[in-house]
Amino acid sequence: MSFSEEISGLLAQPSPLIQRFLQLLEPVDDAGLERMAQESHRLTRMYFGNTIRLFAPIYLSNECINNCKYCGFSRDNPIVRTTLTVEEVVQEARYLYDLGLRSILLVAGEHPKFVSDGYMQECLDALHEFIPALGLEIGPLPDDRYAEIVHHGAEQLAVYQETYNKEVYEQLHTAGAKKNYNWRLDCPERAYQGGFKRIQIGALYGLSPWREEAKAVATHLEYLQKHCWRASISVAFPRMRPYAGNYEYEPNERLMLQDRDLVQLMCALRICFPKIGMSISTREPAWMRDALLNIGMTHMSALAKTEPGGYTGVGINSAHLTVRGNIVDLPEEQKGCSKATEQFAISDERSPQEVVDSIIKAGLEPVWKDWDPGLDVID
Repeated sequence: MSFSEEISGLLAQPSPLIQRFLQLLEPVDDAGLERMAQESHRLTRMYFGNTIRLFAPIYLSNECINNCKYCGFSRDNPIVRTTLTVEEVVQEARYLYDLGLRSILLVAGEHPKFVSDGYMQECLDALHEFIPALGLEIGPLPDDRYAEIVHHGAEQLAVYQETYNKEVYEQLHTAGAKKNYNWRLDCPERAYQGGFKRIQIGALYGLSPWREEAKAVATHLEYLQKHCWRASISVAFPRMRPYAGNYEYEPNERLMLQDRDLVQLMCALRICFPKIGMSISTREPAWMRDALLNIGMTHMSALAKTEPGGYTGVGINSAHLTVRGNIVDLPEEQKGCSKATEQFAISDERSPQEVVDSIIKAGLEPVWKDWDPGLDVID
């Protein structure tokens, strides 16, 4: 049975581990939170040492067939869109390589016409020559497609359920393949069957009450640790950020994961799942990311641009508008000068060196590279 077939029963009758996790999420005073933070710190150093793994995303395309009420890339959002050529993707990656990055996450909206069969494989082939660690954050695929992508050099997949609340999920996803809740929910298992060595999950906090989402994320983590035990499992904590187009979704303060809650959630997960990775992106401000360095974080983005061509300006010549999913040429005065629209606004705008300096100041060691294809070779 897959997780989508078991989730209802697992949430209705939580395991002893999840019961303990829920206890740790109960309101706690400052002294209690400090004790949790100290235990989280101890466990993180025990299992991960003093290292912080660095990576950066490259957005390949902001084309998308899905209508998601919280996302700047949503199909009916009339934004400036583009899809990078393989050569342009290499330019973006070379820029990051020159800054020291050796771990890249390739991100794309879900659109089979633009991010077509073979495109991702070509990108991976081109980048694998000089980038040792390549991950993907793309639309869900069948497991045989994942196996092919792994063959071309990908070793990590990040896929976020956005919200585990099925009723809310169906309200927020109104068109496109992403409407299929179960298909997305079972994506990590298909990726595992396809051979991915690292799998990252998470919820987008702000769409549904955060403790309910956290319970579902923890339940999913426990399931994956039992059924996908050969893979390294990690979790991210994205929180709603301003996005393009002022689409239909308005963040509800009652649903938001506040700063103190984020600290408590990270500590609770580390205490209950001491061996999972934890990632904090540039959605969070610099001061928050620095504060979390010694709480439970194991990897973080060194910098980020959330639009295709954001680092070097490539892709401008193919930029266009979409109106209800249909391509519309840019006005003449905008051609050749309009960059693609970002998915959401980042908060931490520091350079990679500034991020590294903060990591070292915290007494930790930044890791630019922790994977190499040679590790797969067996004599």
